[in-house]
Amino acid sequence: MPEGDTIYATARRIRGALMGKEIASIETPHPRFERDRWPERLSGRAVRAVDAKGKHLFIRFEGDLTLHSHLRMNGWWGVYERGRRWSKSPSRAWLVIRTTEHDVVQFGGPVLELMTDSRSRFDQRIARLGPDILAEEFDEAGFLRRLRDDDQSRGVGEALLDQRNVCGIGNLWKSEGCFIAALDPWMPVGELSDDQALAPVHALRPLMLRSAGGAGHVREPWVFERHGRPCRRCGTTIRARGQGDDNRTTYWCPACQA
Repeated sequence: MPEGDTIYATARRIRGALMGKEIASIETPHPRFERDRWPERLSGRAVRAVDAKGKHLFIRFEGDLTLHSHLRMNGWWGVYERGRRWSKSPSRAWLVIRTTEHDVVQFGGPVLELMTDSRSRFDQRIARLGPDILAEEFDEAGFLRRLRDDDQSRGVGEALLDQRNVCGIGNLWKSEGCFIAALDPWMPVGELSDDQALAPVHALRPLMLRSAGGAGHVREPWVFERHGRPCRRCGTTIRARGQGDDNRTTYWCPACQA
């Protein structure tokens, strides 16, 4: 699943392709949208903003209408110069927004909907999100408050993945953040000091902001997807197993994160 830094980078590319540009056409090739009349409803409307929160992306049009996207596991946004071949099959396209210079295409995103601006602010899937790790100023107090209101028996690795505590962190950054902070991902959140709880967030913010700015993901992860291989820091074998109700795989070094 694309994590917050990937969605922010995607929003930046889409913003560059659509903001201030005349929309030549909007197409909804997928049959699920054939009765929604999005091309007609968005005809003549300019894009006034493209923004993201956590793993959610918003394309905001004039006239109080917003396209909301969440890619989950299989969705993808592509931004292509006009005439350039798409990187995925056109049969997978759900939405195509064309200008004279670009095609902006969403492929296979399970959540793609047109809503009013007010609904995009108050929809509970969005309103319940915790502080955004990529916000201009991270709300540390809000994060700690939500963490203390959470189930105190949860492991910190699982709690960091809960978008109601902090939004934007996915499985890669969760594992890397706990390692960099020397924090056992299985440690119950009720046993964490405030400094310990904030440590993975402080470790991840500069890395994720760099990635969101276009530098890309961490190239040589400390632990992510390195199960059975030696720790880059101490040589101990990296371990991995499912964690939490969703059984998402957590990677950790049992020596560095004891």
